[in-house]
Amino acid sequence: MTLYHTHVPIITSTRNHRIVEASKLAQRKYRQQQNRFLVEGLQLLHMALDAGLKPLDVFYCEEQFAGEETSQLLDQFAARNADLVPVSEHVMRKLSPRCMWQGIVTTFEMFDTTLTHYNLADDALVLVLDRLQDTGNVGTLIRTADAVGVAGVVLIAPSVDIFDPKVVRASMGSLFTLPVMCSDDIPGLFDWLNRAGLRPVGADLARGHWEMASGGAALVLGNEARGLSDDVWPYLADWVRLPMRGSAESLNVAVAGGVLMYDWLRVNC
Repeated sequence: MTLYHTHVPIITSTRNHRIVEASKLAQRKYRQQQNRFLVEGLQLLHMALDAGLKPLDVFYCEEQFAGEETSQLLDQFAARNADLVPVSEHVMRKLSPRCMWQGIVTTFEMFDTTLTHYNLADDALVLVLDRLQDTGNVGTLIRTADAVGVAGVVLIAPSVDIFDPKVVRASMGSLFTLPVMCSDDIPGLFDWLNRAGLRPVGADLARGHWEMASGGAALVLGNEARGLSDDVWPYLADWVRLPMRGSAESLNVAVAGGVLMYDWLRVNC
């Protein structure tokens, strides 16, 4: 049985205040002001609910429902006291510009990303991203880290916003299931890692050996253009590199990070 009320007036104007405010969530400053972010895609929405995220507004367009799954998902949102907001197809195109409409877009309350809430085992792997600026790279690295079984991902600020729609999509829901933290306190971050018994290992093309060592570690990946920052270097206990036998000048950071994380898993499995 459907729990939502079909008699609620359908929003048909993109100038409606609720639509205007939700559309602003494409920008970081408005996500921070409103303390919420947008999620679309049935798989991502299921994963967000399974992870216990708090849904706020659920914008839906029944004309775009592809089957029973969307209606059932809407029932789940209703059961969690989310505010269900019917909209026209025109309005849904405003909220979901990807041209892959599935008839539902939801705002969720942003969750805490501070370091102090997480305890680490001394045989774990943590991924540290030093000021990365590409949303696709960050989302892909979070997804890969989740697949490897990494204990958590830390973004050193300034970096992309993990609640950016492109990061959310590229992570394929791993953002909701894996601890992802942000920090601008570099001494505090590495003190936290050292107290957990994790050895900081920097990835660099020109130094280190080609193999992740056994045991707990914090794999530190540098910015796409500049590599590892000077203020991070003093905290690194070791270096690792990937051999470059062809003519390519460098590797994409998400590719390099994925290879190194899986190498750590190979050595430690």
